[in-house]
Amino acid sequence: MDLEIVTSSDRPELGDEAAAAFRQRWPEFIFHDPIPPQYMSRVHDYFADLDILVLIDGHVAAGGWGVPFAWDGTVADLPEGYDAALVQSVEDREAGRTPRALSFMAAAVHPDHDSRGLATEVLRALVERATDAGMVHVVAPVRPTWRHRYPQVPMSDYATWVRDDGLSIDPWVRTHQRMGANILTVAPDSMVIPGTVAQWEEWAQMAFPVSGSYVVPDALNLLEVDREADSAVYREENLWMQHRSKR
Repeated sequence: MDLEIVTSSDRPELGDEAAAAFRQRWPEFIFHDPIPPQYMSRVHDYFADLDILVLIDGHVAAGGWGVPFAWDGTVADLPEGYDAALVQSVEDREAGRTPRALSFMAAAVHPDHDSRGLATEVLRALVERATDAGMVHVVAPVRPTWRHRYPQVPMSDYATWVRDDGLSIDPWVRTHQRMGANILTVAPDSMVIPGTVAQWEEWAQMAFPVSGSYVVPDALNLLEVDREADSAVYREENLWMQHRSKR
């Protein structure tokens, strides 16, 4: 097995392959968050060295990306979540502020390469790049992979659920913990995805016949539907986690 770690800017021809490999890892509604389309082109331009691909025998097996931002190291100074970190990274860059933190934004593994530790390889590669760039903190608004099973449980409670070994019941949170990360706080409104009722019925592939709160497949929180206003809004909580610095 020939494993190679590159950036997307090193191998731009792999962009379509990477997108096809990873899109299935997230539910459709995630791709309708209105914030990323406003900023991702600049993220690609500004932070191409923080967009990692793991290749096995020349093909995309895993990948992930992060953004840098100015952070004083306190919980109070953290962005609200995923969307806010994305916005702050771009605004910090354009304002000339020195980034002191890297935020992991996403990591995914091709289904053909599950259970081989490749997500950890991606995160380690990003940590190395952040350290080399002089950033002293590494954090992540983590989207727990089993959280969708308990959407009516507050994230603050879910964060305390552990196994006998003291690690989280959640596989993705455990991956971060095994790298030395700890949970800092809940990231409320980490992503906010509004839409019409018809849009959400299409994204979720289910009907919302009356106003109310709905459990949606793969959603971490409930969807709030108001048929009279023709509005459906999903507010997702994540968990801010902090990795140990290598500095």
